[in-house]
Amino acid sequence: MKTLIKVDLDAPPESLDYLHNRWHPDIPMVAYVKPGDEFRVECIDWTGGQIKNDDDAKDIEVVDLTKVHYLSGPIGVEGAEPGDLMVVDILDVGTLKESDWGFTGLFAKTNGGGFLTEHYPDARKACWDFHGIYTSSRHIPNVEFAGIMHPGLIGCLPSKELLESWNKREKELYDTEPGRVPALATLPYADTAHMGRMTGAARDAAAAEGARTVPPREHGGNCDIKNLTRGSKVYFPVYVKDGGLSMGDLHFSQGDGEITFCGAIEMAGYLDIRVSLIKNGVQKYGILNPIFMPSPLQPNYTKHIIFEGISVDEKGKQFYLDPHVAYRMACLNAIEYMKKFGYTGEQAYAILGTAPVEGRISGIVDIPNACATLWLPTDIFSFDITPNAHGPTMQVTPGIDLAKVL
Repeated sequence: MKTLIKVDLDAPPESLDYLHNRWHPDIPMVAYVKPGDEFRVECIDWTGGQIKNDDDAKDIEVVDLTKVHYLSGPIGVEGAEPGDLMVVDILDVGTLKESDWGFTGLFAKTNGGGFLTEHYPDARKACWDFHGIYTSSRHIPNVEFAGIMHPGLIGCLPSKELLESWNKREKELYDTEPGRVPALATLPYADTAHMGRMTGAARDAAAAEGARTVPPREHGGNCDIKNLTRGSKVYFPVYVKDGGLSMGDLHFSQGDGEITFCGAIEMAGYLDIRVSLIKNGVQKYGILNPIFMPSPLQPNYTKHIIFEGISVDEKGKQFYLDPHVAYRMACLNAIEYMKKFGYTGEQAYAILGTAPVEGRISGIVDIPNACATLWLPTDIFSFDITPNAHGPTMQVTPGIDLAKVL
């Protein structure tokens, strides 16, 4: 397998011209391939090495989120034109031998927060060791599971018109509550923009309007779909000549929703991919957002405890068919359950963000309550976590917790 992009983990990411951390149509291609080509792309972790393998969460507390995500690319596919579909087969995903570990962060509410930031507003960190396909953490005892390695972020460059529409609609949302913490949207920010091989005045102009990489959008981007592991296929709309495929934010494992924001097990690693084109595929198939075909490979966890949540929040307030509230309540119910076995709330929160947890909208029509469910695999624990007549017994040694700010 030819390595198209090889990363230097010791260099500052801003010095590497085969990386970029904004979306913009004018970012130059760093390599070209032909339809049918197979190649390897290496990626640094999404923060660019800001997080260390230690027991202090200070780096999580102060991580500069205006710099993320660092993406490898863009890669041009010869013959790709706007309106085509770029077909990306993910052939393999793996770790780099010089960085065979990963991390999970509970971000501080003042710096990004997370799905449950009102309950867990302080920075915490778990570091994970990799054992082949399995992983465990010194910060979360009695848990080991098989990972589904996948790219959290992959997509093609936007057109100028698409970029303008992103910036317009997200600015309008931001302006409805500009002082909100966390913010309602991450707007362009030129100071820390890394625009790949762009230089001079053109680079400065693009940095001022380049879209941040945080949300998923019509081109793909930060979708965080855990099932896009080896054997999966993605159909991306093409918006610019040659497509401009970029990727990064690799995960060793993730629960559905990546609920702690930095909720997956983040890592440096590689993707082996194959690309092809469906000419005029956007019109042929009526595509707005990418189409994904998941891998046939997945951890074979067949036993689960299923936690339910409905559209009634933790204060008893009724919402109308709100799946966001329902899934949050399913997560909170699962956390309260795991706390009965000795886990802290932060540890249980991290488990839900990293283990191969299934999240589902189970009911969306029965007014006024949507029903969301969270499927927690029981075999990831080294003890029996299912309910029984004797009640739960303490399994976690008191005092062990996620890394805090020292």
